[in-house]
Amino acid sequence: MEDDEPGDAELLRSIGAGDQRALSKAFDRHSNTVARYAWALAPSRMDVEEIVQDTFLALWRRGPEIALLDRSLLPWLLVTCRNIAANAGRKRARAATDALPDEWMPAHLSIVRADQARESAREELRWVLDAIERLEPVDRRVCELCLLDGLPYAQAATELGLSVGAVKQRVSRSRIRLRKAVTVDEN
Repeated sequence: MEDDEPGDAELLRSIGAGDQRALSKAFDRHSNTVARYAWALAPSRMDVEEIVQDTFLALWRRGPEIALLDRSLLPWLLVTCRNIAANAGRKRARAATDALPDEWMPAHLSIVRADQARESAREELRWVLDAIERLEPVDRRVCELCLLDGLPYAQAATELGLSVGAVKQRVSRSRIRLRKAVTVDEN
């Protein structure tokens, strides 16, 4: 980002005020990273394009409500991307299971599909996983539980014997480090 370019917080304020140019700048700044993440979550180019589009549409619609944790839109965009991809995956799974007779559909199939999708996403996000591997053991485990597996902070805190505040702080610190890894990888 050049010195005269607005930061994400300023872009978000402008987006919240209905400035389409600010949305365009946010898209230009973060769409490559969001698209790479979407590729790890979606099975086809068409799905990736739709997920990225829906992610930035959500930014446009929810701009006034969004509170940035660390002056960057990227964490919010990636979480939104993951949620949109998960919703699309559930919709595809429902459509696939609705087309089959009930006797053909084993009860555990949706669990197997979810495990396969999670494993595929982990494989395709190798560059993030490498950065996570370099974190301290507790931070690494917090990232695995909260960022990769999507556990709520409270559940991760209970599992790790930490306070919810400590988990939030570790996630925030780790996101900064991971964002640096992503940015370096892009350039």
